[in-house]
Amino acid sequence: MMDDQQEAKAIKELFQRMDAAWGKHEEMSVYRSCFTEDADYVTFQGQRLKGRQEIADVHEKLFKGILKDSRMTTAEQELKLLTPEVAIVHRVGAIRMRWQKKTPKSRLSINTNVVVKRDGEWKVAAFQNGRITGPGIMEKLFGN
Repeated sequence: MMDDQQEAKAIKELFQRMDAAWGKHEEMSVYRSCFTEDADYVTFQGQRLKGRQEIADVHEKLFKGILKDSRMTTAEQELKLLTPEVAIVHRVGAIRMRWQKKTPKSRLSINTNVVVKRDGEWKVAAFQNGRITGPGIMEKLFGN
């Protein structure tokens, strides 16, 4: 049995594999393998993808098209183990397109991931992404 530090390391390695495969349609099998068979994935536009196959199909089209050779960059990551087999991971990052020299800060998103350990491997079971924006009217009026 691994301790919390070892589990956290294994989860970070999961996201490193996912980030390394991002934007490369030839690495789809690696990207696809990061998700559970029944994973849920909500894009920042609100599109819900159901299951590993649909997640892979949509991303493969993107990786062959507009997101070809783009890079996923992660600015920060916060991990919280809830049980020995379930964790929540919040990540802040952005996509750097192939023609961009650096990642645009105006395109930062935050995603929430539920990761589960199945058969000794950590996988993403649920993912939801949202664009980070400036303070809205309520925050401006009333503060945090």
